[in-house]
Amino acid sequence: MEQMLMKNGLAEPALQRISKGLTAVYPQFDRERFMSLVLDGLEALELKQRVTQIIEVLQQTLPADFSETAKILSELPKHWDRGDPDDSLRGFAIWPVTDYVAVAGINDPQRALPVLALLTPLFSAEFAIRPFIEKYPELTWSQLHDWCEDEDEHIRRLASEGCRPRLPWGAQLKGLIGDPTPILALLDKLKADDSLYVRRSVANNLNDISKDHPEQVLALCQRWQSKASEEVEWVIKHATRSLVKQGHPLSFPLLGYTAKPQIELEEFALLKPQVKMGDSLTFALAIRAKQAKQKFVLDFAVHFVKANGKTAAKVFKLKNLSLNKDEMFAIEKQHSFKAISTRKYYPGEHFVALHINGQEIARLGFELTQD
Repeated sequence: MEQMLMKNGLAEPALQRISKGLTAVYPQFDRERFMSLVLDGLEALELKQRVTQIIEVLQQTLPADFSETAKILSELPKHWDRGDPDDSLRGFAIWPVTDYVAVAGINDPQRALPVLALLTPLFSAEFAIRPFIEKYPELTWSQLHDWCEDEDEHIRRLASEGCRPRLPWGAQLKGLIGDPTPILALLDKLKADDSLYVRRSVANNLNDISKDHPEQVLALCQRWQSKASEEVEWVIKHATRSLVKQGHPLSFPLLGYTAKPQIELEEFALLKPQVKMGDSLTFALAIRAKQAKQKFVLDFAVHFVKANGKTAAKVFKLKNLSLNKDEMFAIEKQHSFKAISTRKYYPGEHFVALHINGQEIARLGFELTQD
């Protein structure tokens, strides 16, 4: 559903903006031919397919000599129509243009990389930089490190976002999934960036890496923490969010949580042992600290029945707690089983479990029924 809506960001109005901008820079551009070719069958295409079709048409309507095209695209930001400020998808129009650079300019990285730096403030060139990382690693990593010092936050962010090994919607960088060392050296330069936009990318990059190399990420964060500013502490917290959710034992002390909290579970009960699809599961819990200054993460997981009858857990945030000795925390929590586009529910025995610092401490079974 989400991508079905997003593809509207590359409909006719966006294509008109592309043709208008290119014509302003390159008067010989055949707008009529471009629009005729690019709209042919576009309506039936999904988002990424639209990007591909637009790139193919740009290849047919822009000069074949990339040295000439690079000059055209370098001037494009000065004439770019940024679209309706109220349109959340307005940035999508430039996306095929940046990805076109990775196709038309792949054999001319010395010209292509500066073009991506000029285009990225319009819409991140994070997808387009990846083929250059793979084909010209030494040249591109040198450029990425230079971009870390750029005055423009969009260009600094591109340095981080473009090398994320598991970038959503982007081709995976398998070499960096295997060995993220080059990324870590680059992120070290950006960890305390003035821009939250950049720091969020640094945290997301580390979160990607933690899925394959948790110990390396934790070791880096521990090193950073020795002289961490408020900005770096923020990065560390968000970079380790998946490790916290997974219950990695070293992630909790890093974030200031009690390594082994001493907690007594006084109540954990379901309001009803059966839940109808469309209704909500309700559970009550009460915990008490057995020692002073207990700081910990309290989550719950629902073990959903899958189509094959097996269960798979999904962890949900409950609360970060700090309790003194004998202090109690109690709550009644609901979890909805209303239909959503991202999950299909199946009837059968489910479980709800409590987690403290990522470790399960108790679970209860309940039946999800059709009616």
